[in-house]
Amino acid sequence: MGGYGDVQCIDENGMRLDGRTKDEVRPVSIETGVVPVADGSARIRWGLNDCIAAVYGPMEAHPRKIQRQDRAVLDVRYNMAPFSTTDRIRPGFNRRSREISKVTAEALESVVLTELYPRSKIRVEIEIICAEAGTRCAGITAASVALAHAGIPMTDMVVSVASGKVHDIVVCDLNKEEDNYGEADLPMGILPNTGELVFLQMDGDLSPEQFQQAWDYNMEAAEVIHKEMVRALKGGDE
Repeated sequence: MGGYGDVQCIDENGMRLDGRTKDEVRPVSIETGVVPVADGSARIRWGLNDCIAAVYGPMEAHPRKIQRQDRAVLDVRYNMAPFSTTDRIRPGFNRRSREISKVTAEALESVVLTELYPRSKIRVEIEIICAEAGTRCAGITAASVALAHAGIPMTDMVVSVASGKVHDIVVCDLNKEEDNYGEADLPMGILPNTGELVFLQMDGDLSPEQFQQAWDYNMEAAEVIHKEMVRALKGGDE
């Protein structure tokens, strides 16, 4: 959210740089079983984002000091590959990756039935291969599918999507230019079966009306993405 300056992200006809209207989601495709050595895995291509999530466990939690007597520990690690952006990223975890890992774990803990696996650990690895915008949303969504693919009991899956404001216009599912030069964004984690929220952040300023519009766009987009998640878990069948 750097302020758009001279960058024109929406033309006079209301079309965005990638050819979408303000309420359209970028193309989303999901496949499962992409990491054979994992207990569950998923790959999501969302616009130009490319993300793989792999799940290992449940397994005994080590070291023992991290064990919880009444439930499993969800160990989430989000990482962006050094080649995932135009500017090479320094390898290893940084402050941003730790923050996103924590947010992702908290969102997923709200749906995973961790109480079924006391003193255990479920490890979730999220790797961003190519980053456009909304990588944390792609990571949460991919991780949710990977957990389901691993057979981990959950009350629901989490769909995460971000809408925002560009040129004082609210748009659905921000792309790279809109994320870089827009005025606000609103990423959300949504439970599609109930409409409940498990994750909400906001960067920038939105009026109450604009906030409601971004909220509505996210809810509508979550339905579209959830259908693709279900299709992927069914083996690609419609």
